[in-house]
Amino acid sequence: MQTAEQTLDEILNLAAAHFNVAREKLSPDDDFFKTLGVDSLQTLDMLTKLENYFGVELPDYELQGVSDFRTLAGKIQARL
Repeated sequence: MQTAEQTLDEILNLAAAHFNVAREKLSPDDDFFKTLGVDSLQTLDMLTKLENYFGVELPDYELQGVSDFRTLAGKIQARL
């Protein structure tokens, strides 16, 4: 089983690749809406890819209010 830090690092790498931004521009506590300049539909697309990548399903109610990578990583880590 991977650590929470490994999960977080993978999420940051995947988000950088998905939105075509340099990985160095993303930090764990960044608000992905502000940092990436994405809307909710683009975020849902990214979340679907993350669910597939990690083999987990994140219920909508667990994601309400989640807007930073660290919190998202915690939600995914809890399901691994």
